[in-house]
Amino acid sequence: MLSFENDYSEGAHPAILRRLAETNMEQITGYGMDHYCESAKARIREACGCPDAEIWFLVGGTQTNMTVIDTITPPYAGVVAAESGHVNVHEAGAIEATGHKVLTLPQHDGRIDADELRDYIATFYADDNHEHMVFPGSVYVSQCTEYGTIYAKAELEAIADVCHKYGIPLFVDGARLGYALTAIGNDVTLKDLARIADVFYIGGTKVGALFGEAVVFPRGNAPRHFLTLVKQHGALLAKGWLLGLQFDTLFTDDLYTRIARNANEAAERIRTALREKGYRFAFEAPTNQIFIVLDQPTIDRLSTHVRLGFMEKYDDDHSVMRICTSWATTPGHVDELIALL
Repeated sequence: MLSFENDYSEGAHPAILRRLAETNMEQITGYGMDHYCESAKARIREACGCPDAEIWFLVGGTQTNMTVIDTITPPYAGVVAAESGHVNVHEAGAIEATGHKVLTLPQHDGRIDADELRDYIATFYADDNHEHMVFPGSVYVSQCTEYGTIYAKAELEAIADVCHKYGIPLFVDGARLGYALTAIGNDVTLKDLARIADVFYIGGTKVGALFGEAVVFPRGNAPRHFLTLVKQHGALLAKGWLLGLQFDTLFTDDLYTRIARNANEAAERIRTALREKGYRFAFEAPTNQIFIVLDQPTIDRLSTHVRLGFMEKYDDDHSVMRICTSWATTPGHVDELIALL
């Protein structure tokens, strides 16, 4: 069965598996206090242009979003996100389980608008009853978004300006950051992101790692005793070197961006074929996620040969289905899918 269901169906890049095997019998200090994690942090600091960055390795995306948002958001406040944002739609109430409400703004192809964010916060503080309400205590965006779209640098800067005006931290979910950085038309570099955001993470789970995300506080601005806070959230891996070793590998010889670019190039080939064959797109996006509107007979026909991802119902007779390439997608996989289409 051909699979374009998601970008984490495969295990890990062979270079990571080789290093894991080579170091398997080493006896290494736990909880991320090891030389592999230190090497990975040094490489990430250099890539971000942030010598003072504090970097922490966590296991998965939901765990990371929950831990970061809970620790940067005051206990009386919520997190502002797009109504389509991952923390609002596909994390099973993980944020709410920590006591923080997700405060939603309208989404525009997955993105929030800086002017609407400004109006939302200004309206909140203009209300004489705001002390009885859930404060906007942090802002969450993802790059790329839930719909595979990306923020332009000017858009992120405008959102950050609003956040800083009101003393609210900006958190960027980078679960698929590699695909955003290598997308056609992207003008945001890793150094730009480190300059703009108060905290972000570099996704490994969906970009070549067996598992893992690297949380970056670019100005050494992590909450006090962040290690303790991570452990309180059940997010501190005893065998932390397994995370550090993977990111050390991904950030050697530009491996992270090289394999991410492969997914985008494969997706672009598929988009071209879809357009030629008359398929309808639900969203136009430049990254590794492609969203198309299909009727049920077409879904049934394709599903006998290829796994696609269900996104949402479009109307009574159609659904939005996702074609998702990955760092491991081969030209042969693409050829097979195009033939099926």
